[in-house]
Amino acid sequence: MENHVALTACIAEVQPLRYTPAGLPALDLRLDHESQQQEAGTARKVVATVKAVAFGALAERLARQAPGSSWKFQGFLATPRNSKSVVLHIQDIQQN
Repeated sequence: MENHVALTACIAEVQPLRYTPAGLPALDLRLDHESQQQEAGTARKVVATVKAVAFGALAERLARQAPGSSWKFQGFLATPRNSKSVVLHIQDIQQN
């Protein structure tokens, strides 16, 4: 099964860098996306806010980025324990 997401978005909010019990850097973010998409032959304005998380060196790199900066994020979706909403687990970023 595939679970791959590619999303261009702005960093809207960054929580302070934290560490997992194993000592791995972790960063929680909120990403804002806005685009024009085609759906059923009609143009649709899409606005979305996405919760995201990054680990390791990627978390440390994202912690240094300015809110409002635009990036292309790639990763996968997962539902954390005790939650009903999905979170984008970031695996790669590119400056947009």
